[in-house]
Amino acid sequence: MTLNSDHMFVLSLPPKCNHRMSLPANQAKEASQESLPANQLKEHSPEPRIVCSDPDIVVELNVGGQFYTTTMGTLMKHPGSKFPEILSRSARHYKDAQGRFFIDRPGTYFGPLLDYLRTGQVPKEHIPEVYREAKFYQIHLLVKMLEDMPQIFGEQVARMQFLLGVPNYRENLEVLLHLARAEAVAMRSSKVVVCVVHSEEEDAKCAEPLHILEAKKTPVVKFGPWKAGPGTEDFVHCLEKDIRAQGYKVSPQRYHLSRDPYTCFWIFVFTWW
Repeated sequence: MTLNSDHMFVLSLPPKCNHRMSLPANQAKEASQESLPANQLKEHSPEPRIVCSDPDIVVELNVGGQFYTTTMGTLMKHPGSKFPEILSRSARHYKDAQGRFFIDRPGTYFGPLLDYLRTGQVPKEHIPEVYREAKFYQIHLLVKMLEDMPQIFGEQVARMQFLLGVPNYRENLEVLLHLARAEAVAMRSSKVVVCVVHSEEEDAKCAEPLHILEAKKTPVVKFGPWKAGPGTEDFVHCLEKDIRAQGYKVSPQRYHLSRDPYTCFWIFVFTWW
């Protein structure tokens, strides 16, 4: 028994009484986890270790082949972004031949993001593309501000929310494109008939013309009905917009049948060359 300088008694055990082994940190962690019940085991993902946390250090980036120079402080300005992961020690192998951090994303739209990090000014051009990149880099404040802009608000809040209420919209869109391509063999253009019904009543009235077209083996894709939201012409505009966004040249036109007084049929003309 010994007495320390603070007059507290400290008991020194002989070596044979010390039954606790000192393990390396990683083995100690594994041992402590193995001693827990299975339902209490947790996965611990370590936080990314930044190569250098000095905010004034200069960082060179290669974003999709375009080069940018900034500071660590600028990139780390917004907590929760993806930049700590990009600049972590574990990401060191993601460097180009000159030692710049390489990010395999479109370099054109990284510039507006970097300007926002530097100045706080929200980009005014290429809003949809910048919005997509802001989501990738997880710059949450910028994402929220872009979502309030008309281009994103109109697309994400208005149009997409409407289309979510149209049953099987994405699936039927793929069927429409598949039919258009199938009809295009050795042809300059192809045509697909589209039936758009807004209400249950329209759905019932268009049943007979649908049967006639199917009997003639005419390619037809049916959309609707949906409960609320824009009418038939607005829906056709949405459909045309999504088709054109995939690179197709398409023109929707009214398709009148002798037994169709309800104008629920359209023909989509695809031009290939």
